[in-house]
Amino acid sequence: MSTMDKVSQLIEKKEKVALGGGLEKQAKQHESGKMTARERLSVLFDENSFVEVDAFVETRSIEFDMQKKKVPGDGVVTGYGTVNGRLVFVSSQDFTVIGGSLGEMHAKKITKVMDMALKMGAPFISINDSGGARIEEGIDALSGFGDIFYRNTLASGVIPQISVIMGPCAGGAVYSPAITDFVFMVEKTSQMFITGPQVIKAVTGEDVTFEKLGGADTHNAISGVAHFKSSNEAECIEEIKRLLSFLPDNNLSDAPQYACQDDLNQVAAELNDIIPDGANKPYDMKDIIEKIVDNGDFLEIQKHFASNIIIGFGRLNGSTVGIIANQPKNMAGVLDVNSSDKGARFIRFCDAFNIPVITLTDVPGYLPGVGQEHNGVIRHGAKLLYAFSEATVPKINVIVRKAYGGAYIAMNSKHLGADMVFAWPTAEIAVMGPDGAANIIFKREIAAAENPAEARSKKIEEYREKFSNPYVAAARGYVDDVIEPSTTRIRLISALSMLSSKRENRPAKKHGNIPL
Repeated sequence: MSTMDKVSQLIEKKEKVALGGGLEKQAKQHESGKMTARERLSVLFDENSFVEVDAFVETRSIEFDMQKKKVPGDGVVTGYGTVNGRLVFVSSQDFTVIGGSLGEMHAKKITKVMDMALKMGAPFISINDSGGARIEEGIDALSGFGDIFYRNTLASGVIPQISVIMGPCAGGAVYSPAITDFVFMVEKTSQMFITGPQVIKAVTGEDVTFEKLGGADTHNAISGVAHFKSSNEAECIEEIKRLLSFLPDNNLSDAPQYACQDDLNQVAAELNDIIPDGANKPYDMKDIIEKIVDNGDFLEIQKHFASNIIIGFGRLNGSTVGIIANQPKNMAGVLDVNSSDKGARFIRFCDAFNIPVITLTDVPGYLPGVGQEHNGVIRHGAKLLYAFSEATVPKINVIVRKAYGGAYIAMNSKHLGADMVFAWPTAEIAVMGPDGAANIIFKREIAAAENPAEARSKKIEEYREKFSNPYVAAARGYVDDVIEPSTTRIRLISALSMLSSKRENRPAKKHGNIPL
């Protein structure tokens, strides 16, 4: 065979590999509203930048006639390329090949690029579209899952890991996304669950659809397993690119710095009267966030889950910051089991990847109730305290209104190591709200008064004047400065510049024991 013949043979083989399970199965993929594994990569990566690894790998199994089903690539496309010029590694499961099921060699392809991503210090993206473990390969398939989970754990906090659910992801397969940093889902076409509807029906008698059990809405709004949902795959991939633009390549590098097109000295006069006069009146904290970050560009994470707290990324003077804010518009911005989990995990991500944390505080306390106590609000709430205390990145807190009791401490207070704490003149920093405090402190005086209602009203006002303001905390040094709301952006940029050289160590230890 001549050299030209060999080259022709190679081209022919590569064309066959690119077909995956064949045109008929690709058509079925399109009919169900999904792209093929390779089409997803062509949208994700910069043009002509994707380099495939292990295109010719096949299953080694011969049990249950697997040798008749083998296809080069073994149901997953792996490799690397650039996304907006930055190196990224990827695995993309091919549902047209043996249902994208995971077998021994399929897993080895994935773990190879995971190892490469870790060595090179680049993000890893896993696109999941699979029928699950390949039953014909038995324990070898389970071994493959374990190898992936182990690497997910080793890579955690070293490189950003993103899971993209673009089809079924069931059984053991769900635990890789659960370990990774961010999970994307697509409405109507992606599902995640440990056991499917048929098994649930057989074991518990419950009737449930695939979508209700583990669809994008379920995991974004109820379970909190997913962080983003999109209406289609193209939109999802664009959102992944946007997220990557805020993230560093690894834990030893900083997030990309962009030229700031927004005014660094911008005074937002509308912030001076954004807080309602009534202490219990709601407002939208996102309006404040958008006035503070560069160009109003804020990428909210887990927006549909525990919406009483807001987390996400923005930029100040072109640099990425993580923002955590109470949302008075939902449940008065109280802390509870889910919001504590949501906030704590985000803080730990930011700390692992050198992203400064900014907190906007307006919190009346922890949510009271038997349900919360029985669900472990003490343990879950402690995660937030732990995460803020553990974090060594620059930490800035702006108290815009309420900061009561234990929730005041939990929201990035000076006592947990905040580097700078600012308060607006509207801030109310106290053990509890004026109404409750007056009832306790002045109980006897109110009871003995001729007009208890009037006396109570006066005592509430007395307490408010003495304690429900930022100046008592400022007098103790717990608040570094009381600032004009309109200057918040300016003060944050200045503080971040000052904190850019921050170095802080923790006691030597293998690791702490966060109250999981």
